Amino acid sequence: MPGLKEKLEQDVADISWQELQPHAKRDAIIVIKDELELAEVAVAIAEDNTVSVQKWIGSQSIAKPSSQQLTEWNQTPAKQFVALIVQPFVVVQEVN
Repeated sequence: MPGLKEKLEQDVADISWQELQPHAKRDAIIVIKDELELAEVAVAIAEDNTVSVQKWIGSQSIAKPSSQQLTEWNQTPAKQFVALIVQPFVVVQEVN
């Protein structure tokens, strides 16, 4: 039986900023840095692993989008991300 991480890895999707905008409007986007693995962060959020999540927040490896990021992305609606839904959040990583 696959674990939560394996299930989430199957749900990773490529998505444009235009498709993410409704989630940004409800303040549900969490941006993670490239050095972290998307599914690992999603599992920690889903399992309420506050130790890991707080460590990542403290090191600024995960955060809500800044106003500067939102401005840039709104000007480039085709900007691509990889994303995972972990209710009520959408965890995203920029595609460079």
